[in-house]
Amino acid sequence: MKTLIFLLQKEFKQIFRNKILLALIFIIPVVQLLIFPLAADYEMKNISIVVVDHDHSPYSRKLISKIVASGYFNLYASAGSFEEAFRFIENDKADLVLEIPKNFERELVVEKSQQLFIAANAINGIKAGLGGAYINRIIVDFNTDVRLEWIQPERFNAVPVIQVTSSNRFNPGMNYRFFMVPGILVFLVTLVASYMCALNTVREKEIGTIEQINVTPIKKYQFILGKLIPFWVIGVFVFTVGLFIVARLVYGIIPLGSITLLFAYLAVYLVAMLGLGLLVSTYCQTQQQVMFVMFFFMMIFVLMSGLFTPIESMPAWAYVIARCNPVTYFMEVIRMVVLKGSRLADIRLHFIVMFGFALLFNLWAVIHYKKTT
Repeated sequence: MKTLIFLLQKEFKQIFRNKILLALIFIIPVVQLLIFPLAADYEMKNISIVVVDHDHSPYSRKLISKIVASGYFNLYASAGSFEEAFRFIENDKADLVLEIPKNFERELVVEKSQQLFIAANAINGIKAGLGGAYINRIIVDFNTDVRLEWIQPERFNAVPVIQVTSSNRFNPGMNYRFFMVPGILVFLVTLVASYMCALNTVREKEIGTIEQINVTPIKKYQFILGKLIPFWVIGVFVFTVGLFIVARLVYGIIPLGSITLLFAYLAVYLVAMLGLGLLVSTYCQTQQQVMFVMFFFMMIFVLMSGLFTPIESMPAWAYVIARCNPVTYFMEVIRMVVLKGSRLADIRLHFIVMFGFALLFNLWAVIHYKKTT
């Protein structure tokens, strides 16, 4: 026990003497948590649109005003022809072109039908799809307003009407930051736990201090625990700051579920990810190698964890990889506990899987660590 205490004292002194490492651990995650959720938003706004109005009637002007007033579109320019408007798309100055045909108002009122033409810049498929959906919804609402304006009340027949009432559970305000902030917090804790732990361990190889440890009677498990516990404490601290200070005070996110349950899962998760960091450090000899190897894993962890896109929409082979990703399970747990108020029975399987990851990574690290005497 005394040996482990001495190792922990050495590790904490070594961490706090490294000013750059302290900034990476404590300052950068907080700054990233403040900035990332502001940019990671799938709701499209400020979509540039160019209008080609061949009619110049009150109805066409009313439709254009309705589109601009929606808050999703900015009227970039008005063009005299579609060819002129299309050049704005070619020059990346516009995202959509709306062409209103001649006699738009007359045919809409007299002939009861009319057609509009929409061209979308599909280089960014998500923006084109959402922009097209937004403007189609606006046009449908405009068409309904016109019908109600021209159809006389006595001509309405009593027909069955289905009314749909929707309720947005767990996030009534549809605030996308409530979904993104917990996920980004998981990623930052993962980065601090595994990445920094691996870098710190390999740094000792480069400066030669680990060779001094190798010729001592220190056991393998004591060395592993001495490397794991300090960054476990730091990971808990970073998560606490992110959840109770940044998430609560800046974004107004208050967990609905048990905080104790969330921190219990965090404790197991940190053991697993620290084990991965230590495992990588046993294979690498330089910090440069660690950076490349951990960058490879971090890219997979982020893109295949459900942080940005649901894993259910991935191909079958990618879904299998996502289910072998430990970050996926904590990403689900934190959103379930924080937003839904899930209990232990709901995340029991996640606990079992994470215990498996922790056992696998740490046993592998202990077995592969070569200690010379």
